[in-house]
Amino acid sequence: MKINIQQDDNYTTIGLDGAVDLSSSSDARKNIIEVLKENKNILIDLSLVSYIDSSGVASLVEGYQIAKKQSLKFGLFGVSDAAMSVLKLARLDQVFPIYNSKDEYEKEDV
Repeated sequence: MKINIQQDDNYTTIGLDGAVDLSSSSDARKNIIEVLKENKNILIDLSLVSYIDSSGVASLVEGYQIAKKQSLKFGLFGVSDAAMSVLKLARLDQVFPIYNSKDEYEKEDV
């Protein structure tokens, strides 16, 4: 898995690329938590995720919980079919804020 981090004006985008599984989810988790420790809103780009397992989903859930506690904005966008099927199976598509684009994320108030 590759991780691409991009700073925008009011938030940080973390792009995950490839398989987010037991061997790589700790890297995803670490990067998500680092951004949240900096008190920055976060947008996770899942458009290039080819596979995600429960450990990858757990990293997203933990990030979402931390963001909520800190009153930070957390969202997913560009969710690949592979990632969406896992999120739907766990009914997390009803929990996570999911956006169609960065513009949609930017326009929504916290």
